[in-house]
Amino acid sequence: MEKDENLEEFRRWLKERNPGEEEFLQAVDDLATDVFSLYTQNQDWYDACVLLHLCEADRIISFRVCWEDDNGAVHVNRGWRVQYCGAIGPYKGGIRFHPTVNESILKFLAFEQTFKNALTGLPIGGGKGGADFDPRGRSDREIMRFCQAFMDELYRHIGENTDVPAGDINVGRREIGYLFGQYRRLANTFSGALTGKDIEFGGSHVRMEATGYGLVYFLRCMLAQRNQELGGQVVAVSGAGNVALHAAQKAVQLGAKVVSLSSSRGALYYRDGIPRELIEKALDHRAGSTELLTGMADACGGEWHKGSTPWSFPCDIALPCATQNELDGNDARALIENGVKMVAEGANMPCTAGAIEAFQKARIPHAPGKASNAGGVALSGLEMAQNASFTRWEQERLNEQLVEIMQDIHRQCIAEEQGEKDYINYHRGANLAAFRRVASAVYAQGVG
Repeated sequence: MEKDENLEEFRRWLKERNPGEEEFLQAVDDLATDVFSLYTQNQDWYDACVLLHLCEADRIISFRVCWEDDNGAVHVNRGWRVQYCGAIGPYKGGIRFHPTVNESILKFLAFEQTFKNALTGLPIGGGKGGADFDPRGRSDREIMRFCQAFMDELYRHIGENTDVPAGDINVGRREIGYLFGQYRRLANTFSGALTGKDIEFGGSHVRMEATGYGLVYFLRCMLAQRNQELGGQVVAVSGAGNVALHAAQKAVQLGAKVVSLSSSRGALYYRDGIPRELIEKALDHRAGSTELLTGMADACGGEWHKGSTPWSFPCDIALPCATQNELDGNDARALIENGVKMVAEGANMPCTAGAIEAFQKARIPHAPGKASNAGGVALSGLEMAQNASFTRWEQERLNEQLVEIMQDIHRQCIAEEQGEKDYINYHRGANLAAFRRVASAVYAQGVG
């Protein structure tokens, strides 16, 4: 395809070029729908086929990961690193270990990461990686051996000025420690080639909290735009991982009433609000999410709804923090019927196209993950800066910078969205602001 003459032609081309990659197609279509008019009106971008350029990753690295379990049995997994776009800076994005990981999911995540990172204002490009490895039931030493085997290949492709991975689902500080240790031994250098490290060897304060806290800071900006405050708002949160629990913690600290958390097996609901001490205890002693949530339900007198999601519970604000496409059109309509006033994504692309359409039709402000959950990568960028300068910044300074970055992302969305005064289309505003920065960088560096 030499020129994308119209949006429908572009969509047909994209689908033919990426057959079966549903998550990637969804992510690209989501962005293209909002930016296509801007793109075609900018003759320089259009002549240089910038949008087509951004539909292809710079490179996708696929490799075999062989490791031994505790019984000496050999296992073979597949690993990937998608280095999507480095026009703004070194590739930046997490590593995910989960049996559902495949190339389409990682391409969609890396595509989203490119535009999310652009919104932070930091000099970081977009990437993502992972493996179809299931860590459930594995011993600590088995996880260590897998991480080391994974890094045996990955180390060739990363570095502080090339590609800087971080953690993601099932890759926390323990796994980052094993990955970094193997990188240091193989590369024979101590550098900021990974973020999310322990504080003792180059990690940063606030990094674990950043995505969940940043989500709430962005939500606070959305409320302020409508002359409202977070205090007293009823908030439904999905998930029970790092993002969900830290978002719940910060929301409660700021006076909100968090009524739900969830796992893939059901949802915890407590009408009076989950007590702050239970959320903080969960952060300190997190077990498997279902076990954690049923224990919390017993402790606070809440209800465990097996096989349910939080989207049928009455709430003012919904924060989907679990996984992609967890909230569909029917869920969105249930939330609207139950009085939801605002939605902000804590996960990557948790709302389907049908859900987004329902929220927009009902004029419910909806913040996409590339804007509202950018706090984690923002702190990763600040960790990179600390590593480069051999310094460690105080927690208060980092939290203030996180607040400022989320406020700036909100300002970018508002500046781009020229809609009616009483309704801001954050989805379109975020896509336009992010695309404008990435497209400008791609065009400025020439075709290639």
